[in-house]
Amino acid sequence: MTGNMTEGQSAHGPKHKRNVTRRKVVVAGGAAVAAVGVGGTIAATANAGQTAASAKGASVSATSTATSTADEGCYKLTSETTEGPYYIDADKLRQDITEDREGIPMTLRLKVIDNETCKPIRNAAVDIWHCDALGLYSGYEDLSSGGGGGGTPPSGTPTDVPSGTPTGSPTGPPPGGGGGGHQEPTDDKRYLRGTWKTDKQGFVTFKTVFPGWYQGRCVHIHTKVHVGGTWTDAGYEGGNTCHTGQFFFDEESVLASAEVEPYSTSTTERTTLTEDTIYDQSGTAGGLLKLKYKKNAIAKGVLGTITMGVDPDATHEGTDDAVQPGASEAASASETASASES
Repeated sequence: MTGNMTEGQSAHGPKHKRNVTRRKVVVAGGAAVAAVGVGGTIAATANAGQTAASAKGASVSATSTATSTADEGCYKLTSETTEGPYYIDADKLRQDITEDREGIPMTLRLKVIDNETCKPIRNAAVDIWHCDALGLYSGYEDLSSGGGGGGTPPSGTPTDVPSGTPTGSPTGPPPGGGGGGHQEPTDDKRYLRGTWKTDKQGFVTFKTVFPGWYQGRCVHIHTKVHVGGTWTDAGYEGGNTCHTGQFFFDEESVLASAEVEPYSTSTTERTTLTEDTIYDQSGTAGGLLKLKYKKNAIAKGVLGTITMGVDPDATHEGTDDAVQPGASEAASASETASASES
């Protein structure tokens, strides 16, 4: 953001579980005590009626399993990723970031929690930014590698082919805009970018459009979470960036969007979710959104939700050279299942 926000991250792969802490041991111990107490109640009830007690026992067992599963979710950190070259600390404090962009309406509802305590983090500043339906980023339209317009692709053998060994250093971001160093904006447009604060339950909601795709990357949305700063009339100042990540979309939803204009006019070859070099194939922990829309009518709108587990004491700005894990073939099967559940 502004002021004390610096850029420099130690990137790493997803941490699915924290080391066992005193808090976790206490929680586990408390659960055990609760189970004994409930067990005593069941035993007393059983004297009055074995059938009723058995039913209650089954209910308690199911509840305990559900509680255990929920607790495990609190120990998962959402994956850190590279910031990419197109981040702008623009302080556009707004929830509707659409501006004049055409596309499928999308509501993005995010929740931010402390992964160690499971408590929601309030007043965090959440940034999101992404390309438009044809792969263009505001601020970088002449650098973006989006393609569209529905034109006829060139055919035949090109003429005037350059010869010799190229000299000099390449300029501009790498294809796909997924990594590399930060690029300075080349225009003053700021569509599909915005920052808003989480409420007391840790929720923040944005209005946008379903992103398109561009060369080398699957469909995604970038995000940052800032904590410990101060909200002012000028924006959000100070604090630390505790999370830099990306949100991803399952293949079914992307294929559905590709049938709708203007997405259908894109001539850019699409990278699939399992081919992407940034997404780590870990499902929700890796940033995979849960999407809801009317089947065969995605053009009417999409709701995307996810809970981000972050470490508020950490600093992850995503500007260091990130280790990009690539698509794991071994994880493809589990990822397909995760995507279908979303």
